[in-house]
Amino acid sequence: MTLDTGYVVKTNINKIFRQMPVLLHQLDIELTERCNYGCIHCYINRPSGDREALRRELDTAQVKRILDEAAAIGVLTVRLTGGEVLLRRDFAELYLYARGLGLRVLIYTNGSLITPELADLFARVPPLEKIEITSYGMHAESYEAVTTVRDSFKDFRRGIKLLLERRIPFLVKGMLLPQNINEVEVFDAWAKTLPDMDSAPSYDVTVTMRGRRDSDAKNKMIERLRAAPNQVLPVVSRDREAYLKEMKSFCSQFLGPHGDKLFTCGAGSSSVSVDAYGTLQPCMKLRQPGMGYDLKSGTITDALTKVFPHLKEMRATNPDYLARCAKCFLRALCEQCPAMSWMETGTLDTPVEYLCQATHAKAVDLGLLDLGEKGWEVSNWKERIDRMSPAREIPISHQSKGEKDL
Repeated sequence: MTLDTGYVVKTNINKIFRQMPVLLHQLDIELTERCNYGCIHCYINRPSGDREALRRELDTAQVKRILDEAAAIGVLTVRLTGGEVLLRRDFAELYLYARGLGLRVLIYTNGSLITPELADLFARVPPLEKIEITSYGMHAESYEAVTTVRDSFKDFRRGIKLLLERRIPFLVKGMLLPQNINEVEVFDAWAKTLPDMDSAPSYDVTVTMRGRRDSDAKNKMIERLRAAPNQVLPVVSRDREAYLKEMKSFCSQFLGPHGDKLFTCGAGSSSVSVDAYGTLQPCMKLRQPGMGYDLKSGTITDALTKVFPHLKEMRATNPDYLARCAKCFLRALCEQCPAMSWMETGTLDTPVEYLCQATHAKAVDLGLLDLGEKGWEVSNWKERIDRMSPAREIPISHQSKGEKDL
């Protein structure tokens, strides 16, 4: 039933969604791949002054057209990210345009380019989602060893200060790297002092290869930065009781073999991402040529209704994948997916050893596996979930040679 009060028209939101050609709650827009940082681990960043990247980026009008369609098809939230999103000279204009359409705006940033003017804008026109800021260290030495930019730590802290002064909601998160791995407790303690942090900060512990497979040298560096499972587990499970409760719930709902289907998530359906050059991607990290859809000559609706539905029908053909991943009951715990496989191997269905090792270590920690067992060999996995036990210490012998060297 629709109720007209004279000022607004209220209607059942489910009725509105049923009338939409597609149902997409959030749209990710990567406004630029350029960044003012040169982070040693980054899977996408290009130099801030990269003229070729700047030339190819969507212009203001093109981004607005995408935002118009997003609002028209019922998108509720748009995530603006990069690169460093605040490098865009038209960021304030695009931000206000999105908010004017009624969209909630989620901003991913390193925080260093927040100015008093931008902070005032966020205070005057709130984004309605907490701004998310990644920290790379708690001291200038560790932070700048990651960003490779002098004074970047000072700029990061200045941006934080501006948000705090204006009481703009934001949260901080970390990236686990050798340069900051000994600062977790300090980071947690600092995060507790921030008004909008209602839980311990999350850490991205999966260091991924270059999304466009554009630099073997950078990929070799990234590989050296990866933490071993026995370094990662104490970080992700540092609130042990909450972690075990969450894992118990997650595993009971989602664990089990996924078969040969490649796309078992919402990629290309409930979530999509626009890259800096106007390509609509099934997800933010899947940049394989030919997998995207050009929004400069098409629409989000066409992609979601005519192009991306075939993703659900794609099947793995790699014998190694079929023998392992397709039969592994740990797939939902593992980040193995077409995007990760593409970045690591240049294919969509090659098992990623780095992810496999990390997932098996987590499973041993949770009591789902015994040391040396493989997830694809287990048949009584439902029983194991029911009796999930507290963590067991992972012996050093369980690490690979490469992990020991870290």
